[in-house]
Amino acid sequence: MSVLKKLASETALYGLSSIVGRFINYLLVPLHTWIFGKPSELSPTVDLFAFVAVMNIIYTFGLETGFFRYASKTGELRKYYDQTLTSVIVLSGVLSFSVALGAPAIAQALDYPDKAHIIIWLSVIMFIDSIVNIPFARLRLEGKAKRFVYVKIVNILVNILLNVFFLVICKGIYEGLFLLELSNEVALIYNPEWSVEYIFLSNLISNALFIWLLRDLFIDFKFQFDKQLFIELWNYSFPVMILGLIGMINTMTDRMFLKHLLPKGFYPNRTSEDALSIYGQCYKLSMLMQLAVQSFKFAADPFFFSNAQDKNAPQLLALVMKWFVIVCVGLWVVVSLNNDVIGFLFLRNQIYREGLIVVPILSLANLFMGVYYNLAFWFKLTDKTNFGILISGIGALVTITLNILLIPQLGYIACAWSFLASTFVMCLVCYFLGEKYYPVPYHVASSLGYIVSAGLLIYVSSLFKISNLWVSVPYHLALCLLYGIGILLVERDSIPLRIRQKIKILG
Repeated sequence: MSVLKKLASETALYGLSSIVGRFINYLLVPLHTWIFGKPSELSPTVDLFAFVAVMNIIYTFGLETGFFRYASKTGELRKYYDQTLTSVIVLSGVLSFSVALGAPAIAQALDYPDKAHIIIWLSVIMFIDSIVNIPFARLRLEGKAKRFVYVKIVNILVNILLNVFFLVICKGIYEGLFLLELSNEVALIYNPEWSVEYIFLSNLISNALFIWLLRDLFIDFKFQFDKQLFIELWNYSFPVMILGLIGMINTMTDRMFLKHLLPKGFYPNRTSEDALSIYGQCYKLSMLMQLAVQSFKFAADPFFFSNAQDKNAPQLLALVMKWFVIVCVGLWVVVSLNNDVIGFLFLRNQIYREGLIVVPILSLANLFMGVYYNLAFWFKLTDKTNFGILISGIGALVTITLNILLIPQLGYIACAWSFLASTFVMCLVCYFLGEKYYPVPYHVASSLGYIVSAGLLIYVSSLFKISNLWVSVPYHLALCLLYGIGILLVERDSIPLRIRQKIKILG
């Protein structure tokens, strides 16, 4: 249990930066949905940040995972750090220069012909994101989770403050709503023709702060290129990049396709841009599950690679998977049963709440994505990363096919069902291949039992609509508590005695 305790503590620390940080970042959702009354005004953020998410995978070329693999395997952290960061700086620099050069053509292709300046900003954002990934990976490998958390949260806080500064304070002063004595100064930095641009500009400035906060890791870095070392890293990392790219395309396909495949007038009094923005903002509310997965991922990469040679590694994987599913199912129940409250708190404009129906579906899809991430360790630990490409390719094919077939018939809810189907298929394929090449005694029956029982609870609860929040909130919280007690009763024999004694005292 000591190694499991270590993983749990590191996951909690990384979760602090992800969950607390993203929760703070969620404050931008009510801010943006309040300021941008027309959903179509926010559609560029959904479109273009989906583009950035896909490109960020290409920018790092999977070298972050290669750095983890060889630095932990050989113990030569400094040598692999210098080589990896050198490679990423050169490769991402060439890519960003190319994107900036082709900004007008890219903006035209993405249906934003007057937003070429945003594409240039995004090229800089992607360059910064790629080069800071390696110092962040070094912090994780060195077990410096507290500093990792600090830098991430500072970045998020600065981003939020800049959004408030540009979209609320500067706009208000310029329009003469308050602090009129500062109007001349604000006129020097505020462009009234910009609106959504300030979301991207805030992101650019806050990301640039990463370089200052991690400056010692850049000063400590020595620019070097060892051809043999680069080939070694590349041969391992390239399949990982393809794997990540396919996975990201799988995740982002819905937002890339929705606006173009949705029939005109599908939603009364809503444009395709409106539908994309509504779906995009509701998608953010399902990200709580993804945050749990991401927090686990930050801690699990170095943890499992360092324990790869342990003879009990398969049993450890099974135990981790079991409790991962339990925690995530509990989170799914809490989010889904309180969907209306979350929508009320974060979506300040009623229009955006029309898409809340997708949140439970997308949360379950992200849960399965987390299960897949756990299952995928077999091909990472055995260096059979080509299987990851195959599995992700199957998932992407399912997503793309279902989106093309279903969006014209069902609208944006088709995006959620397509993603869920894709992640479930990926889990099945990965599990059966893993049983052949790296058998792990997973607790399949109990995991499926938790997922099915939680799904039934959520479905049955959805049949009883309670419009009064003062009644629905206590009712749904009581259901969550009862479900949690049910889990404790089922797992009472597997919970350590010390924790059971504390639970008994509290009871």
